[in-house]
Amino acid sequence: MFAVLGVLAALIERQGSGRGQVIDAAIVNGAPVLGHVLWSMLGDGRWSDQRGTNIFDGSAPFYCTYECADGGYVAVGALEPEFFGEMLRLLEIDPGTLGAQRDKAGWPEMRRVLAETFRQRSRDEWSRVFADSDACVTPVLTVVEAADDAQLQARNVFVEVDGVRQPAPAPLFSRTPALRPVPARDGSLTPTSRPPSR
Repeated sequence: MFAVLGVLAALIERQGSGRGQVIDAAIVNGAPVLGHVLWSMLGDGRWSDQRGTNIFDGSAPFYCTYECADGGYVAVGALEPEFFGEMLRLLEIDPGTLGAQRDKAGWPEMRRVLAETFRQRSRDEWSRVFADSDACVTPVLTVVEAADDAQLQARNVFVEVDGVRQPAPAPLFSRTPALRPVPARDGSLTPTSRPPSR
């Protein structure tokens, strides 16, 4: 993607300068750019190199996964106070019993209460509870379940070609639809007669 971005940016720049240029889009440069939030947090003291102590590595009880009654899981990403409050409201948990959301000293108890609560219903039951909310709680789906998601189906994100489900071409264009991939039939690429060997 960085290579594509680089080519497009270079084409735009060429319109002004009239000159082309070499684009260096090495993955070692692109990966840290994708992790810019972590570098920002490290810079202002909100990130530690110690495993399990950071908000995005499972230590925060409001940004992790929880097992449900049926063995399925839900993912919680209620980072902002309003989303956290909405999650607690739908879980029917009194916020006053948990302490402040960002107080790490209270996180073990908060995790215990949330884990105990999520184990009371199945994953799909929790999915229905949170379906129309901004609480940032979603089911953890299998690959097949994800492909069957209503939103993905409505957008035709997956297509079936010769009985094989696969991602549809992307991105989508308003005037030039992409061709759907069609695999070669068995033997269709094999010549019926071979040229003489030399």
